[in-house]
Amino acid sequence: MVVRRKKNVDENSVKDRRLFLKGVAALTASVTVLGSASRSGAQEVASNEAKDDSPKGSDSSKDLVRIGIMGVNGRGSALANGFMSLPDVSVDHLCDVDSRALDRAVKIIVEKQGQPPQTTGDIRQMLDNKQLDVLVVAAPNHWHAPATVLGCAAGKHVYVEKPCSHTAEEGELAVAAARRHQRVVQMGSQRRSWPAIREAIDKLRKGDIGELLYARSWYNNRRGPIGVGKEVEVPSWLDWNLWQGPAPRVPYRDNIVHYNWHWHWDWGNGELGNNGVHGLDVARWGMDVTYPMRVSAGGGKYRYEDDQQTPDTMMVTCDFPGKKTITWEGLSWSSFGPHDSQFGVSFHGTNGSMVIHDPGYSIFDQQNKLLSTHTDRGGDQDHLSDFLSAVRTGGTPHADIEEAHRSTLLCHLGNIAYRTSTTLQTDTTNGHILNSAEAAALWSREYAEGWKPVV
Repeated sequence: MVVRRKKNVDENSVKDRRLFLKGVAALTASVTVLGSASRSGAQEVASNEAKDDSPKGSDSSKDLVRIGIMGVNGRGSALANGFMSLPDVSVDHLCDVDSRALDRAVKIIVEKQGQPPQTTGDIRQMLDNKQLDVLVVAAPNHWHAPATVLGCAAGKHVYVEKPCSHTAEEGELAVAAARRHQRVVQMGSQRRSWPAIREAIDKLRKGDIGELLYARSWYNNRRGPIGVGKEVEVPSWLDWNLWQGPAPRVPYRDNIVHYNWHWHWDWGNGELGNNGVHGLDVARWGMDVTYPMRVSAGGGKYRYEDDQQTPDTMMVTCDFPGKKTITWEGLSWSSFGPHDSQFGVSFHGTNGSMVIHDPGYSIFDQQNKLLSTHTDRGGDQDHLSDFLSAVRTGGTPHADIEEAHRSTLLCHLGNIAYRTSTTLQTDTTNGHILNSAEAAALWSREYAEGWKPVV
């Protein structure tokens, strides 16, 4: 049986062509989630909340979990395949602002499940579907937290791709929404569920390489330039207004959709939020630290003269209480990384070192002699199964939203330090910036009218 925690909800009618999320009494504090949001090209539909103590979206005698996926152009389609490969799962609804992507994804679902899912370009219409148990968020970064908040408020459990938020404030809101509505929310940091990586972290906890003092993470790639875009007419297959969603409105340019948005501050978080979050998450997990006391960053945009706003060369240093430091190095234009690996995390202790690479990990003594290597490549299914188990039992998933926020926050702080050329002093109880009003202003962001989440 899919576990449903009780919630109070309230059905409202269509009103003034605006969507309203009505507040529900919080367990311990009042948290106001996403407010009204104007919608283009479709009638406004009110928040679809109705008091119901019984499970919704599945036969109470079965474990069937019904899923809706937002963003199916790339990662979302991969997640659809991953979820459909697991027992008692049905992908019932797809949402994308690209009609071409929807058509391709529908074919995948029909091939695997035998019947087409419902489709829409507007997440709010998908969340009106009372049959859905789970919302999967695989849209661009600026949608991750707002969609998570909307999903929790609509009574859905949420699987959100990394990073779990576009700003630090949004991460806190996502945590608050999950707790308030008692929803399971998991971030797609899949290494948290890979058997070999979990085994490696357990050995670090047991002191196999002594007291941990330093962790280094990195990501290297050989990306090309994104060019200089020009304003053109929005393609007929794209709803550009809904693609932007919570972000401030700007004219459409021909070199943004569907990947280059990563390198623009309005929608992405650079390589640090794109792939750095994976390494920093494993590093923070292994070092057993929570919030830093100091964050600095260096680097710049060195390789190409194009529209990219985020750095292509970057080093971030996060210092934690107890004499522990984590660094991340990112090179978007040079694929050769430490240990001949494009991605990895190394831990350094008083009795040796450990290097985590995607298939597994290796342990070295203090003289750099290889002691052992362990390989057990995990996959999406490990992480998706963990999430579904938490949904069905009411347990806590491996990458619970609170842990996800703490790791994603390191990316936000690194980017803020870079953008302000400031060494940030931070509160070790919550990661908030202490020493710079300029830097603290980047804790949140500007939103399109009606889309601002509020606590």
